[in-house]
Amino acid sequence: MNVLSLFDGMSCGQIALEKLGIPIKNYFAAEIDKYAMQVAKSNYPDMVHLGDVQNIKTSGTHLMDEFDCGHKIDLLIGGSPCQGFSFAGKQLNFDDPRSQLFFEYVRLLKALKPKYFLMENVKMKKESMDIITEYLGVEPIEINSNLVSAQNRKRLYWTNIPMDGLPEDKGIMLKDILEPVEQIDDAYYYSDKSIAYMERGNDKWQQAGARRADRYTQTPDTKKAFTITANFHKGVPYNYFDDVRDKSKCVRSGGRGSYDRHEWDSVDTHHIRKLTVTECERLQTVPDGYTCGVSNTQRYKMLGNGWTVDVVKHIFEGLKETA
Repeated sequence: MNVLSLFDGMSCGQIALEKLGIPIKNYFAAEIDKYAMQVAKSNYPDMVHLGDVQNIKTSGTHLMDEFDCGHKIDLLIGGSPCQGFSFAGKQLNFDDPRSQLFFEYVRLLKALKPKYFLMENVKMKKESMDIITEYLGVEPIEINSNLVSAQNRKRLYWTNIPMDGLPEDKGIMLKDILEPVEQIDDAYYYSDKSIAYMERGNDKWQQAGARRADRYTQTPDTKKAFTITANFHKGVPYNYFDDVRDKSKCVRSGGRGSYDRHEWDSVDTHHIRKLTVTECERLQTVPDGYTCGVSNTQRYKMLGNGWTVDVVKHIFEGLKETA
């Protein structure tokens, strides 16, 4: 199977295909983020990066590679940048240059005429959704990643791949994907200053509660994690986890990064931390350590921008009979 992945990021689609054992002859990727490309290439050395999607060339119904050789594409996948579509954004829709990259997907879909395609995007206003539906010719399917992972993540999928309903609920909870508390590196715990920031309130935050923390705090007892975003690397308020598990072997004894791992002072509040990169990999059903090799900042970003692999894997099940 020849695959063309647009806005490929760290290549979550390739992970899903590999999990299913679907053989790939050539995997071509359009991507410009050097860190995501580095991670993808380190895991899949044989993949071919083509650079900016706007520069991808076609000849008839064939993709032209870096050597101007033609390839018939069997599967076209991608999720164009969503900042202009999202309810959480400014809702600029198709006036946003990032959203206009959607039409590069349309251009290549029309030119290459692949047997199968998949387009993923965020929940959005109905007007935008209807435009995408009109161009792609199929209605979207809404799938929440919480069926296959410990993360609430509602996304829309437009595809002509035959699907047998929604994924089965695996019942995975946030507590199931947490690393052992004694293995959490000190660097993930927040400073007094960051905690104080979350404890304060002001007019901007009143609609969410008296404190900033009211809206963003999660604990091991939280059934599902909030949606991972590309802002997770910023820490507060996006990634704010109150790890109240038994810390009988871990005590904070001083300033930031100062821990004596023998006993825990139950009065101390310094168990508030970030979800680790590994925990975020698990929330996206990405193999542990897949994003290694770049900074944690870049790892958080690519995970927030990526797909929940096991959702895509469920959709790709329909390809197995034809692969």
